[in-house]
Amino acid sequence: MRASAFHISTTKEAPNDAEVASHQLMLRSGMIRKLAGGIYSYMPLGLRVIRKIETIIRQEMEAAGALELLMPIVQPAELWEESGRWEKYGPELLRIKDRHQRDFVLQPTSEEVVTDIARHEIKSWRQLPVNFYHIQTKFRDERRPRFGIMRGREFTMKDAYSFDRNVDGAMQSYHRMFDAYHRIFSRLGLTFRAVAADTGSIGGSSSHEFQVIADIGEDQIVYDPASDYAANIELAQAPCLIASRGEPSQTMQKVHTPNAATCQQVKELLSIDLQQTVKSIVLVTEPVASNIKVWLLLLRGDHDLNEIKVGKLPGFETGFRFATEEEIQAHFDCKPGYLGPVGLAPSVSIVADTTVSNMSDFVCGANEAPYHLQGVNWGTDLPEPMMVADVRNVVAGDPAPSGEGQLSLQRGIEVGHVFYLGTQYSAAMKASYLDETGKPALMEMGCYGIGVTRIVGAAIEQNHDERGMLWPVAMAPFEAVICAIGWGKSEAVRHAATELYDALRAVGVDVILDDRDFRPGVMFAEWELIGVPVRLTVGDRGLANGEVELLARRDTQSALVKLEQAVASTQAALCH
Repeated sequence: MRASAFHISTTKEAPNDAEVASHQLMLRSGMIRKLAGGIYSYMPLGLRVIRKIETIIRQEMEAAGALELLMPIVQPAELWEESGRWEKYGPELLRIKDRHQRDFVLQPTSEEVVTDIARHEIKSWRQLPVNFYHIQTKFRDERRPRFGIMRGREFTMKDAYSFDRNVDGAMQSYHRMFDAYHRIFSRLGLTFRAVAADTGSIGGSSSHEFQVIADIGEDQIVYDPASDYAANIELAQAPCLIASRGEPSQTMQKVHTPNAATCQQVKELLSIDLQQTVKSIVLVTEPVASNIKVWLLLLRGDHDLNEIKVGKLPGFETGFRFATEEEIQAHFDCKPGYLGPVGLAPSVSIVADTTVSNMSDFVCGANEAPYHLQGVNWGTDLPEPMMVADVRNVVAGDPAPSGEGQLSLQRGIEVGHVFYLGTQYSAAMKASYLDETGKPALMEMGCYGIGVTRIVGAAIEQNHDERGMLWPVAMAPFEAVICAIGWGKSEAVRHAATELYDALRAVGVDVILDDRDFRPGVMFAEWELIGVPVRLTVGDRGLANGEVELLARRDTQSALVKLEQAVASTQAALCH
Protein backbone atom coordinates (compact mmCIF):
# COMPACT_ATOMS: atom_id res chain seq x y z
CA MET A 1 0.00 0.00 0.00
CA ARG A 2 1.26 3.47 -0.91
CA ALA A 3 0.13 6.49 1.06
CA SER A 4 -0.60 8.43 -2.12
CA ALA A 5 -3.25 5.82 -2.98
CA PHE A 6 -4.62 5.46 0.57
CA HIS A 7 -7.16 7.80 2.15
CA ILE A 8 -5.41 9.62 5.00
CA SER A 9 -7.27 12.59 6.45
CA THR A 10 -5.84 13.85 9.75
CA THR A 11 -6.62 17.03 11.66
CA LYS A 12 -4.80 18.95 14.39
CA GLU A 13 -7.84 19.45 16.60
CA ALA A 14 -10.73 17.26 17.69
CA PRO A 15 -14.33 18.50 18.05
CA ASN A 16 -15.26 19.95 21.43
CA ASP A 17 -17.71 17.12 22.13
CA ALA A 18 -14.92 14.51 22.03
CA GLU A 19 -14.46 13.92 25.77
CA VAL A 20 -11.93 11.11 26.00
CA ALA A 21 -8.58 10.38 24.36
CA SER A 22 -9.80 7.53 22.16
CA HIS A 23 -12.63 9.61 20.72
CA GLN A 24 -10.34 12.58 20.09
CA LEU A 25 -7.57 10.54 18.49
CA MET A 26 -9.87 8.46 16.31
CA LEU A 27 -11.43 11.63 14.91
CA ARG A 28 -8.11 13.44 14.51
CA SER A 29 -6.49 10.48 12.75
CA GLY A 30 -9.44 10.05 10.40
CA MET A 31 -10.34 6.56 11.66
CA ILE A 32 -14.00 7.47 12.15
CA ARG A 33 -16.43 10.14 11.07
CA LYS A 34 -19.60 10.98 13.00
CA LEU A 35 -22.88 10.52 11.16
CA ALA A 36 -25.30 11.00 14.10
CA GLY A 37 -25.20 10.75 17.87
CA GLY A 38 -23.53 7.43 18.70
CA ILE A 39 -23.35 6.40 15.02
CA TYR A 40 -20.07 6.51 13.10
CA SER A 41 -18.65 5.66 9.69
CA TYR A 42 -15.43 3.66 9.90
CA MET A 43 -12.95 5.08 7.43
CA PRO A 44 -10.30 2.88 5.72
CA LEU A 45 -7.75 3.39 8.52
CA GLY A 46 -10.23 2.44 11.25
CA LEU A 47 -11.61 -0.50 9.32
CA ARG A 48 -8.13 -2.01 8.98
CA VAL A 49 -7.90 -2.13 12.79
CA ILE A 50 -11.34 -3.73 13.08
CA ARG A 51 -10.53 -6.38 10.48
CA LYS A 52 -7.33 -7.35 12.32
CA ILE A 53 -9.26 -7.75 15.57
CA GLU A 54 -11.89 -9.84 13.80
CA THR A 55 -9.21 -12.10 12.28
CA ILE A 56 -7.77 -12.94 15.70
CA ILE A 57 -11.25 -13.52 17.12
CA ARG A 58 -12.17 -15.87 14.25
CA GLN A 59 -8.93 -17.83 14.61
CA GLU A 60 -9.45 -18.41 18.34
CA MET A 61 -13.15 -19.10 18.07
CA GLU A 62 -12.56 -21.74 15.42
CA ALA A 63 -9.70 -23.20 17.46
CA ALA A 64 -12.19 -23.56 20.33
CA GLY A 65 -14.64 -25.41 18.07
CA ALA A 66 -17.16 -22.62 17.39
CA LEU A 67 -18.94 -22.46 14.01
CA GLU A 68 -19.50 -19.14 12.27
CA LEU A 69 -22.89 -18.17 10.86
CA LEU A 70 -24.58 -14.82 10.30
CA MET A 71 -27.86 -13.78 11.88
CA PRO A 72 -29.94 -10.79 10.76
CA ILE A 73 -29.87 -7.33 12.27
CA VAL A 74 -33.66 -6.99 12.04
CA GLN A 75 -35.56 -9.48 14.21
CA PRO A 76 -39.32 -10.13 14.56
CA ALA A 77 -40.95 -9.07 17.81
CA GLU A 78 -42.57 -12.49 18.20
CA LEU A 79 -39.28 -14.04 19.25
CA TRP A 80 -38.70 -11.35 21.87
CA GLU A 81 -42.23 -11.82 23.16
CA GLU A 82 -41.57 -15.56 23.49
CA SER A 83 -38.44 -14.97 25.57
CA GLY A 84 -40.17 -12.34 27.69
CA ARG A 85 -37.73 -9.60 26.78
CA TRP A 86 -40.01 -7.53 24.51
CA GLU A 87 -41.15 -5.50 27.52
CA LYS A 88 -38.35 -6.36 29.95
CA TYR A 89 -35.40 -5.11 27.87
CA GLY A 90 -36.40 -1.45 28.16
CA PRO A 91 -35.96 1.63 25.96
CA GLU A 92 -32.53 0.58 24.65
CA LEU A 93 -34.36 -1.91 22.42
CA LEU A 94 -35.20 -0.02 19.22
CA ARG A 95 -38.62 -1.15 18.08
CA ILE A 96 -39.71 -0.58 14.49
CA LYS A 97 -42.67 -1.49 12.25
CA ASP A 98 -42.63 -2.67 8.66
CA ARG A 99 -45.09 -1.54 5.97
CA HIS A 100 -47.63 -4.10 7.24
CA GLN A 101 -47.42 -2.62 10.77
CA ARG A 102 -45.71 -5.74 12.11
CA ASP A 103 -43.31 -5.20 15.00
CA PHE A 104 -39.57 -5.77 14.64
CA VAL A 105 -36.44 -4.79 16.55
CA LEU A 106 -32.94 -3.75 15.59
CA GLN A 107 -31.02 -6.40 17.44
CA PRO A 108 -28.87 -5.49 20.44
CA THR A 109 -28.04 -9.20 20.84
CA SER A 110 -29.14 -12.51 19.33
CA GLU A 111 -30.22 -14.95 22.04
CA GLU A 112 -33.73 -15.20 20.64
CA VAL A 113 -32.69 -15.79 17.03
CA VAL A 114 -30.02 -18.37 17.81
CA THR A 115 -32.40 -20.24 20.11
CA ASP A 116 -34.93 -20.29 17.29
CA ILE A 117 -32.24 -21.72 14.99
CA ALA A 118 -31.33 -24.38 17.54
CA ARG A 119 -34.89 -25.53 18.15
CA HIS A 120 -35.41 -26.06 14.44
CA GLU A 121 -31.98 -27.48 13.54
CA ILE A 122 -31.06 -29.62 16.54
CA LYS A 123 -33.21 -32.71 17.04
CA SER A 124 -30.95 -35.30 18.66
CA TRP A 125 -28.36 -35.54 21.42
CA ARG A 126 -25.95 -36.66 18.70
CA GLN A 127 -25.88 -33.09 17.35
CA LEU A 128 -24.69 -31.69 20.68
CA PRO A 129 -22.60 -29.93 21.82
CA VAL A 130 -22.51 -27.10 19.28
CA ASN A 131 -21.39 -23.48 19.46
CA PHE A 132 -22.58 -20.94 16.89
CA TYR A 133 -21.06 -17.48 16.59
CA HIS A 134 -21.24 -14.46 14.34
CA ILE A 135 -19.70 -11.00 14.04
CA GLN A 136 -22.50 -8.58 13.33
CA THR A 137 -23.74 -4.99 13.68
CA LYS A 138 -25.75 -4.30 16.84
CA PHE A 139 -27.91 -1.37 17.88
CA ARG A 140 -28.76 -0.19 21.37
CA ASP A 141 -30.66 3.06 21.69
CA GLU A 142 -28.46 4.62 24.38
CA ARG A 143 -30.08 7.57 26.10
CA ARG A 144 -26.83 9.54 26.07
CA PRO A 145 -24.21 8.17 23.67
CA ARG A 146 -20.74 9.22 24.80
CA PHE A 147 -17.06 8.38 24.66
CA GLY A 148 -17.17 7.92 20.88
CA ILE A 149 -17.40 4.28 19.84
CA MET A 150 -17.15 2.98 23.40
CA ARG A 151 -20.69 4.00 24.29
CA GLY A 152 -22.25 4.33 20.85
CA ARG A 153 -25.64 3.22 19.61
CA GLU A 154 -24.44 1.21 16.61
CA PHE A 155 -21.45 -1.09 17.08
CA THR A 156 -19.92 -4.37 15.96
CA MET A 157 -19.97 -7.35 18.28
CA LYS A 158 -18.97 -10.97 18.21
CA ASP A 159 -21.53 -13.09 20.00
CA ALA A 160 -21.37 -16.85 20.41
CA TYR A 161 -23.92 -19.28 21.82
CA SER A 162 -23.25 -22.80 23.06
CA PHE A 163 -25.83 -25.59 23.27
CA ASP A 164 -25.21 -28.64 25.45
CA ARG A 165 -27.01 -31.71 26.75
CA ASN A 166 -26.49 -31.02 30.46
CA VAL A 167 -24.98 -28.63 33.00
CA ASP A 168 -21.59 -30.37 33.02
CA GLY A 169 -21.33 -30.04 29.27
CA ALA A 170 -22.45 -26.41 29.41
CA MET A 171 -19.77 -25.57 31.96
CA GLN A 172 -17.14 -27.23 29.77
CA SER A 173 -18.27 -25.00 26.88
CA TYR A 174 -18.18 -22.01 29.23
CA HIS A 175 -14.59 -22.68 30.23
CA ARG A 176 -13.53 -23.27 26.62
CA MET A 177 -14.82 -19.80 25.77
CA PHE A 178 -13.28 -18.32 28.91
CA ASP A 179 -9.88 -19.70 27.88
CA ALA A 180 -10.39 -18.56 24.26
CA TYR A 181 -11.08 -15.03 25.48
CA HIS A 182 -7.86 -15.05 27.46
CA ARG A 183 -5.99 -15.98 24.29
CA ILE A 184 -7.79 -13.36 22.19
CA PHE A 185 -7.06 -10.43 24.49
CA SER A 186 -3.50 -11.61 25.12
CA ARG A 187 -2.85 -11.82 21.36
CA LEU A 188 -4.28 -8.34 20.92
CA GLY A 189 -1.62 -7.04 23.30
CA LEU A 190 -4.03 -5.67 25.90
CA THR A 191 -3.63 -5.45 29.67
CA PHE A 192 -6.85 -6.93 31.04
CA ARG A 193 -8.50 -8.75 33.92
CA ALA A 194 -11.21 -11.40 33.91
CA VAL A 195 -13.60 -10.54 36.73
CA ALA A 196 -16.70 -12.16 38.22
CA ALA A 197 -19.70 -10.09 37.17
CA ASP A 198 -23.45 -9.60 37.34
CA THR A 199 -25.47 -11.20 34.53
CA GLY A 200 -27.55 -8.06 33.82
CA SER A 201 -30.24 -8.06 31.11
CA ILE A 202 -28.86 -11.21 29.44
CA GLY A 203 -29.72 -13.36 32.43
CA GLY A 204 -28.14 -16.60 33.61
CA SER A 205 -26.24 -17.60 36.72
CA SER A 206 -22.48 -17.56 36.02
CA SER A 207 -20.75 -14.61 34.46
CA HIS A 208 -17.29 -13.15 33.88
CA GLU A 209 -16.35 -9.84 32.31
CA PHE A 210 -13.09 -9.16 30.52
CA GLN A 211 -11.99 -5.67 31.46
CA VAL A 212 -9.25 -3.65 29.75
CA ILE A 213 -7.50 -1.65 32.45
CA ALA A 214 -7.88 2.10 31.79
CA ASP A 215 -8.31 5.17 33.98
CA ILE A 216 -11.44 6.36 32.16
CA GLY A 217 -13.18 2.98 32.46
CA GLU A 218 -16.84 3.11 33.49
CA ASP A 219 -16.51 -0.05 35.60
CA GLN A 220 -14.74 -0.39 38.92
CA ILE A 221 -12.83 -3.63 39.40
CA VAL A 222 -12.14 -5.06 42.82
CA TYR A 223 -9.09 -7.32 43.01
CA ASP A 224 -6.72 -8.95 45.46
CA PRO A 225 -3.09 -8.21 44.51
CA ALA A 226 -2.00 -11.39 46.31
CA SER A 227 -4.37 -13.82 44.55
CA ASP A 228 -6.42 -14.40 41.40
CA TYR A 229 -9.56 -12.90 42.95
CA ALA A 230 -11.18 -10.16 40.83
CA ALA A 231 -14.79 -9.01 40.51
CA ASN A 232 -16.81 -6.13 39.20
CA ILE A 233 -17.71 -3.87 42.11
CA GLU A 234 -21.38 -4.66 41.41
CA LEU A 235 -20.77 -8.26 42.42
CA ALA A 236 -17.80 -8.06 44.82
CA GLN A 237 -18.72 -9.31 48.26
CA ALA A 238 -18.17 -6.68 50.93
CA PRO A 239 -17.12 -8.21 54.24
CA CYS A 240 -18.53 -7.21 57.61
CA LEU A 241 -15.87 -4.90 59.06
CA ILE A 242 -16.85 -5.46 62.69
CA ALA A 243 -16.27 -8.99 63.96
CA SER A 244 -18.88 -8.78 66.73
CA ARG A 245 -21.15 -6.15 68.20
CA GLY A 246 -19.72 -4.33 71.20
CA GLU A 247 -21.60 -3.73 74.44
CA PRO A 248 -23.39 -0.35 74.62
CA SER A 249 -21.37 2.29 76.46
CA GLN A 250 -23.62 5.30 75.81
CA THR A 251 -27.21 6.28 76.45
CA MET A 252 -29.16 7.45 73.44
CA GLN A 253 -29.67 11.18 73.32
CA LYS A 254 -31.06 13.65 70.81
CA VAL A 255 -28.58 16.28 69.64
CA HIS A 256 -29.19 19.51 67.76
CA THR A 257 -27.53 19.28 64.32
CA PRO A 258 -28.47 22.36 62.28
CA ASN A 259 -27.34 22.40 58.63
CA ALA A 260 -26.06 18.82 58.95
CA ALA A 261 -28.08 16.76 56.49
CA THR A 262 -25.19 14.44 55.51
CA CYS A 263 -23.04 12.07 57.51
CA GLN A 264 -19.96 14.12 56.63
CA GLN A 265 -21.58 17.28 58.02
CA VAL A 266 -22.67 15.42 61.18
CA LYS A 267 -19.13 14.12 61.64
CA GLU A 268 -17.68 17.62 61.45
CA LEU A 269 -20.33 19.17 63.69
CA LEU A 270 -20.06 16.54 66.45
CA SER A 271 -16.30 15.96 66.03
CA ILE A 272 -16.75 12.22 65.64
CA ASP A 273 -15.39 9.61 63.23
CA LEU A 274 -17.41 9.15 60.02
CA GLN A 275 -17.41 5.41 60.82
CA GLN A 276 -19.62 6.12 63.83
CA THR A 277 -22.43 7.44 61.63
CA VAL A 278 -25.21 5.55 59.86
CA LYS A 279 -26.86 6.81 56.68
CA SER A 280 -30.48 6.08 55.79
CA ILE A 281 -31.72 5.36 52.27
CA VAL A 282 -35.42 4.95 51.54
CA LEU A 283 -36.47 2.57 48.76
CA VAL A 284 -39.88 1.60 47.48
CA THR A 285 -41.17 -1.64 45.98
CA GLU A 286 -44.61 -2.18 44.52
CA PRO A 287 -45.57 -5.82 45.17
CA VAL A 288 -49.22 -5.08 44.45
CA ALA A 289 -50.49 -2.57 41.90
CA SER A 290 -51.22 0.85 43.47
CA ASN A 291 -49.78 -0.38 46.80
CA ILE A 292 -46.21 0.43 47.79
CA LYS A 293 -43.90 -1.07 50.39
CA VAL A 294 -41.31 1.21 52.04
CA TRP A 295 -37.84 0.02 53.02
CA LEU A 296 -35.16 1.80 55.04
CA LEU A 297 -31.64 0.66 54.14
CA LEU A 298 -28.87 1.45 56.59
CA LEU A 299 -25.20 1.84 55.65
CA ARG A 300 -22.20 3.10 57.55
CA GLY A 301 -21.55 6.76 56.79
CA ASP A 302 -18.43 6.09 54.72
CA HIS A 303 -20.07 3.41 52.53
CA ASP A 304 -22.16 3.57 49.33
CA LEU A 305 -25.23 1.58 48.32
CA ASN A 306 -24.83 -1.24 45.77
CA GLU A 307 -28.09 -1.32 43.82
CA ILE A 308 -27.25 -4.60 42.04
CA LYS A 309 -26.96 -6.40 45.38
CA VAL A 310 -30.18 -4.84 46.63
CA GLY A 311 -32.03 -6.08 43.54
CA LYS A 312 -31.23 -9.67 44.50
CA LEU A 313 -32.64 -9.47 48.05
CA PRO A 314 -35.97 -11.09 48.97
CA GLY A 315 -38.71 -8.59 48.25
CA PHE A 316 -36.69 -6.61 45.72
CA GLU A 317 -36.48 -9.12 42.85
CA THR A 318 -39.23 -7.50 40.81
CA GLY A 319 -37.62 -4.07 40.97
CA PHE A 320 -37.39 -1.06 43.26
CA ARG A 321 -36.95 2.68 43.14
CA PHE A 322 -35.84 5.49 45.41
CA ALA A 323 -38.67 7.03 47.39
CA THR A 324 -39.97 10.46 46.46
CA GLU A 325 -39.73 13.31 48.93
CA GLU A 326 -43.51 13.18 49.34
CA GLU A 327 -43.39 9.44 50.18
CA ILE A 328 -40.60 10.03 52.69
CA GLN A 329 -42.57 12.83 54.36
CA ALA A 330 -45.66 10.59 54.54
CA HIS A 331 -43.89 7.62 56.18
CA PHE A 332 -41.27 9.38 58.33
CA ASP A 333 -42.94 12.76 58.97
CA CYS A 334 -39.53 14.22 58.28
CA LYS A 335 -37.59 15.59 55.34
CA PRO A 336 -34.56 13.70 53.93
CA GLY A 337 -31.26 14.30 55.70
CA TYR A 338 -32.52 13.57 59.21
CA LEU A 339 -33.96 10.08 58.76
CA GLY A 340 -33.16 7.15 61.01
CA PRO A 341 -34.33 3.70 62.16
CA VAL A 342 -35.57 4.60 65.68
CA GLY A 343 -39.29 4.71 66.37
CA LEU A 344 -40.49 3.77 62.90
CA ALA A 345 -43.98 2.63 62.01
CA PRO A 346 -44.36 -1.14 61.38
CA SER A 347 -45.04 -0.41 57.71
CA VAL A 348 -41.35 0.47 57.20
CA SER A 349 -39.00 -2.53 56.93
CA ILE A 350 -35.35 -2.10 57.89
CA VAL A 351 -32.45 -3.66 55.98
CA ALA A 352 -29.09 -3.21 57.67
CA ASP A 353 -25.79 -3.72 55.94
CA THR A 354 -23.72 -6.43 57.64
CA THR A 355 -21.31 -3.88 59.09
CA VAL A 356 -24.12 -1.68 60.43
CA SER A 357 -25.72 -4.70 62.10
CA ASN A 358 -22.66 -5.03 64.36
CA MET A 359 -22.30 -1.33 65.15
CA SER A 360 -22.93 0.02 68.64
CA ASP A 361 -23.20 3.55 70.03
CA PHE A 362 -23.82 4.89 66.52
CA VAL A 363 -25.22 8.20 65.30
CA CYS A 364 -28.26 8.37 62.99
CA GLY A 365 -31.09 10.71 62.08
CA ALA A 366 -33.80 11.38 64.66
CA ASN A 367 -36.67 11.58 62.12
CA GLU A 368 -36.98 15.19 63.22
CA ALA A 369 -35.17 18.11 61.62
CA PRO A 370 -32.65 19.37 62.58
CA TYR A 371 -31.76 16.59 65.04
CA HIS A 372 -29.75 13.38 65.17
CA LEU A 373 -29.58 10.61 67.75
CA GLN A 374 -26.25 9.79 69.39
CA GLY A 375 -25.39 6.58 71.27
CA VAL A 376 -27.94 4.38 69.45
CA ASN A 377 -27.79 0.63 70.02
CA TRP A 378 -29.56 -2.39 68.58
CA GLY A 379 -31.79 -4.28 71.01
CA THR A 380 -32.13 -1.39 73.46
CA ASP A 381 -33.06 1.65 71.40
CA LEU A 382 -34.54 -0.13 68.41
CA PRO A 383 -35.39 -3.73 67.50
CA GLU A 384 -33.05 -5.93 65.54
CA PRO A 385 -33.28 -5.25 61.79
CA MET A 386 -35.78 -7.20 59.71
CA MET A 387 -32.99 -8.18 57.31
CA VAL A 388 -29.19 -8.12 57.46
CA ALA A 389 -27.40 -8.27 54.11
CA ASP A 390 -24.37 -7.12 52.17
CA VAL A 391 -25.74 -4.06 50.34
CA ARG A 392 -22.65 -1.86 50.02
CA ASN A 393 -19.85 -1.32 47.58
CA VAL A 394 -16.43 -2.66 48.43
CA VAL A 395 -13.84 0.03 49.22
CA ALA A 396 -10.08 -0.12 48.84
CA GLY A 397 -8.53 -1.60 51.97
CA ASP A 398 -11.38 -4.02 52.74
CA PRO A 399 -10.07 -7.45 53.79
CA ALA A 400 -9.49 -9.82 50.87
CA PRO A 401 -11.70 -12.95 50.68
CA SER A 402 -8.63 -15.10 51.27
CA GLY A 403 -8.29 -13.56 54.72
CA GLU A 404 -4.83 -12.30 53.84
CA GLY A 405 -4.12 -8.80 52.59
CA GLN A 406 -6.45 -6.08 51.39
CA LEU A 407 -8.55 -5.44 48.32
CA SER A 408 -7.61 -2.83 45.73
CA LEU A 409 -9.71 -1.00 43.13
CA GLN A 410 -8.96 0.00 39.57
CA ARG A 411 -11.04 1.11 36.59
CA GLY A 412 -11.72 -0.98 33.52
CA ILE A 413 -13.51 -0.95 30.17
CA GLU A 414 -15.62 -4.03 29.54
CA VAL A 415 -14.71 -5.58 26.17
CA GLY A 416 -15.93 -9.15 26.65
CA HIS A 417 -18.48 -11.06 28.69
CA VAL A 418 -19.21 -14.78 29.11
CA PHE A 419 -22.48 -16.09 30.61
CA TYR A 420 -23.81 -19.47 31.58
CA LEU A 421 -27.51 -19.16 30.69
CA GLY A 422 -28.79 -22.60 31.61
CA THR A 423 -32.30 -23.16 30.26
CA GLN A 424 -33.54 -19.58 30.56
CA TYR A 425 -34.09 -19.18 26.82
CA SER A 426 -34.53 -22.82 25.83
CA ALA A 427 -37.36 -23.21 28.36
CA ALA A 428 -39.11 -20.01 27.30
CA MET A 429 -38.78 -20.84 23.60
CA LYS A 430 -39.15 -24.65 23.90
CA ALA A 431 -35.73 -25.49 22.46
CA SER A 432 -35.45 -29.20 23.19
CA TYR A 433 -33.77 -32.30 21.78
CA LEU A 434 -34.28 -36.04 22.16
CA ASP A 435 -31.87 -37.55 24.66
CA GLU A 436 -30.36 -41.05 24.56
CA THR A 437 -33.61 -42.54 25.84
CA GLY A 438 -35.69 -40.78 23.20
CA LYS A 439 -37.21 -38.34 25.68
CA PRO A 440 -37.27 -34.57 25.10
CA ALA A 441 -34.84 -32.47 27.17
CA LEU A 442 -34.08 -28.76 27.22
CA MET A 443 -30.76 -27.57 25.84
CA GLU A 444 -28.33 -25.97 28.27
CA MET A 445 -27.03 -22.68 26.86
CA GLY A 446 -24.09 -20.31 27.22
CA CYS A 447 -23.60 -16.84 25.74
CA TYR A 448 -20.27 -15.18 24.94
CA GLY A 449 -19.84 -11.61 23.64
CA ILE A 450 -16.91 -9.45 22.54
CA GLY A 451 -17.30 -5.77 21.69
CA VAL A 452 -15.20 -5.63 18.52
CA THR A 453 -15.42 -1.89 17.94
CA ARG A 454 -15.23 -1.18 21.67
CA ILE A 455 -11.86 -2.96 21.74
CA VAL A 456 -10.53 -0.27 19.39
CA GLY A 457 -11.43 2.52 21.79
CA ALA A 458 -10.26 0.58 24.85
CA ALA A 459 -6.90 -0.18 23.23
CA ILE A 460 -6.34 3.51 22.51
CA GLU A 461 -7.29 4.52 26.04
CA GLN A 462 -4.67 2.10 27.31
CA ASN A 463 -2.06 2.96 24.67
CA HIS A 464 -1.57 6.64 23.80
CA ASP A 465 0.63 9.60 24.60
CA GLU A 466 0.65 13.33 23.89
CA ARG A 467 1.58 12.71 20.24
CA GLY A 468 -1.08 10.15 19.39
CA MET A 469 -1.88 6.45 19.50
CA LEU A 470 0.49 3.63 20.50
CA TRP A 471 -1.00 0.57 18.84
CA PRO A 472 -0.19 -2.96 19.96
CA VAL A 473 1.34 -4.58 16.87
CA ALA A 474 -1.48 -7.12 16.44
CA MET A 475 -4.16 -4.50 15.80
CA ALA A 476 -2.17 -1.60 14.33
CA PRO A 477 -3.59 -0.33 11.00
CA PHE A 478 -0.09 -0.88 9.59
CA GLU A 479 2.82 -2.52 11.38
CA ALA A 480 5.43 -0.27 9.76
CA VAL A 481 5.65 2.84 7.65
CA ILE A 482 8.47 3.84 5.29
CA CYS A 483 8.82 7.61 5.14
CA ALA A 484 10.56 8.43 1.87
CA ILE A 485 12.04 11.92 2.24
CA GLY A 486 12.35 13.68 -1.10
CA TRP A 487 10.44 11.05 -3.05
CA GLY A 488 9.79 13.34 -5.99
CA LYS A 489 13.37 14.57 -6.24
CA SER A 490 15.62 11.58 -5.54
CA GLU A 491 15.85 8.46 -7.67
CA ALA A 492 18.04 6.88 -4.97
CA VAL A 493 15.31 7.41 -2.34
CA ARG A 494 12.59 6.02 -4.60
CA HIS A 495 14.66 2.96 -5.46
CA ALA A 496 15.77 2.19 -1.88
CA ALA A 497 12.33 2.82 -0.38
CA THR A 498 10.59 0.64 -2.97
CA GLU A 499 13.06 -2.23 -2.50
CA LEU A 500 12.70 -2.03 1.28
CA TYR A 501 8.91 -1.96 0.92
CA ASP A 502 8.94 -5.07 -1.28
CA ALA A 503 11.35 -6.87 1.06
CA LEU A 504 9.21 -6.18 4.14
CA ARG A 505 6.06 -7.34 2.36
CA ALA A 506 7.86 -10.51 1.27
CA VAL A 507 8.44 -11.50 4.91
CA GLY A 508 4.86 -10.72 5.92
CA VAL A 509 5.22 -7.25 7.44
CA ASP A 510 2.09 -5.10 6.94
CA VAL A 511 3.84 -1.97 5.68
CA ILE A 512 2.78 1.27 3.99
CA LEU A 513 5.13 3.35 1.85
CA ASP A 514 4.64 7.10 2.29
CA ASP A 515 5.47 8.42 -1.14
CA ARG A 516 3.90 11.84 -0.62
CA ASP A 517 6.20 14.85 -0.95
CA PHE A 518 5.50 16.17 2.54
CA ARG A 519 8.02 17.89 4.79
CA PRO A 520 9.60 15.40 7.22
CA GLY A 521 8.11 17.07 10.32
CA VAL A 522 4.58 16.97 8.90
CA MET A 523 4.98 13.36 7.76
CA PHE A 524 6.41 12.19 11.10
CA ALA A 525 3.72 13.96 13.15
CA GLU A 526 0.99 12.32 11.09
CA TRP A 527 2.33 8.79 11.56
CA GLU A 528 2.92 9.41 15.27
CA LEU A 529 -0.72 10.46 15.55
CA ILE A 530 -1.83 7.33 13.69
CA GLY A 531 0.44 5.27 15.93
CA VAL A 532 2.16 2.87 13.50
CA PRO A 533 4.55 0.77 15.64
CA VAL A 534 7.72 1.15 13.51
CA ARG A 535 8.84 4.05 11.31
CA LEU A 536 11.63 3.68 8.77
CA THR A 537 12.99 6.89 7.28
CA VAL A 538 14.76 6.72 3.91
CA GLY A 539 16.60 9.87 2.81
CA ASP A 540 19.60 10.86 0.72
CA ARG A 541 21.69 11.72 3.77
CA GLY A 542 21.36 8.26 5.32
CA LEU A 543 21.65 6.46 2.00
CA ALA A 544 25.02 8.11 1.46
CA ASN A 545 26.22 5.85 4.28
CA GLY A 546 24.04 2.90 3.27
CA GLU A 547 21.72 3.50 6.25
CA VAL A 548 18.09 4.16 7.11
CA GLU A 549 16.65 5.51 10.36
CA LEU A 550 14.46 3.17 12.46
CA LEU A 551 12.24 4.44 15.27
CA ALA A 552 9.83 2.33 17.31
CA ARG A 553 6.76 4.39 18.20
CA ARG A 554 7.13 3.69 21.90
CA ASP A 555 10.81 4.74 21.95
CA THR A 556 12.26 8.22 22.20
CA GLN A 557 15.52 7.56 20.36
CA SER A 558 15.91 6.40 16.77
CA ALA A 559 18.68 4.15 15.48
CA LEU A 560 20.59 4.08 12.22
CA VAL A 561 20.64 0.62 10.66
CA LYS A 562 22.31 -0.63 7.51
CA LEU A 563 19.92 -0.87 4.60
CA GLU A 564 20.58 -4.59 4.20
CA GLN A 565 19.71 -5.12 7.89
CA ALA A 566 16.57 -2.99 7.88
CA VAL A 567 14.16 -5.89 7.37
CA ALA A 568 15.59 -7.94 10.24
CA SER A 569 15.75 -4.86 12.48
CA THR A 570 12.10 -4.07 11.72
CA GLN A 571 11.02 -7.62 12.54
CA ALA A 572 12.96 -7.46 15.80
CA ALA A 573 11.36 -4.13 16.71
CA LEU A 574 7.88 -5.53 16.02
CA CYS A 575 8.55 -8.49 18.31
CA HIS A 576 9.95 -6.36 21.13
